[in-house]
Amino acid sequence: MTTATTLLLLLIIIIGTYFQTVTGFGLAMIVIGVNSAIGLTSVPFIASVVSLVSLVNSGVALPRHLHHIDWRLANTTLLGVIPASVLGVVLLNFLNAQATSILELLLGIVIGYSGINFAMRPRQRTEVSSLRSFFSVGFISGLCGGLFGIPGPPIIFHLYRQPMSLPVTRNMLLLIFSCTAFARSFYEFVTTGFPEGTLSTTLLALPCVAIVTMLTQRFPPPISLVAVRRITFGTLILIGFSLIVRSLRVLVL
Repeated sequence: MTTATTLLLLLIIIIGTYFQTVTGFGLAMIVIGVNSAIGLTSVPFIASVVSLVSLVNSGVALPRHLHHIDWRLANTTLLGVIPASVLGVVLLNFLNAQATSILELLLGIVIGYSGINFAMRPRQRTEVSSLRSFFSVGFISGLCGGLFGIPGPPIIFHLYRQPMSLPVTRNMLLLIFSCTAFARSFYEFVTTGFPEGTLSTTLLALPCVAIVTMLTQRFPPPISLVAVRRITFGTLILIGFSLIVRSLRVLVL
């Protein structure tokens, strides 16, 4: 990559890191989404970099906030997320481009509709959902991650609707996505290895990610939980729209 491309990529990673530290998600969606939109680098390359960078973000953000995590719910969710992530990658190898795009289109429609509904009425549930629902949503989320590289939307919707405080929601998402990133990175390393230049780019991004994470935790933005929910669901609407557009390009062309 050229110096200009590398600097632009680092800037996008910094923005994604800030958003993820505030909300608990967004790094992979923002970096992969912007990268795909402007054609900065290949998707396999940026997906590998984001997975490794996510581990650093979580490694800096989580240690002092582990007491915020509801481990019963988190462990149940991870039981669904981790194996489904690997299953999604394996399944992707057996599906043709058209079949994958149809699934991506349906996912985009569901995410977009749900995002609009919840953005207008960002209310919490009155009771925490069942463990079975956390496992099921975790499995679907992991499958989406393996198939489309975007594991977030299902579990983000589910957690942000629970009667939990923002710190609990944010840190549970950071934990879930860090475990997902580790599973993906380990599977990729063992089976095919990382794309060329992944490690060098990741090393350049590490200090940026660590500094932004620490500063964001020390000086968080003064916004309410309702505002964070609206931002969250508004972001998911954009993700749903991008999935629809991306899938229609493949199906039409």
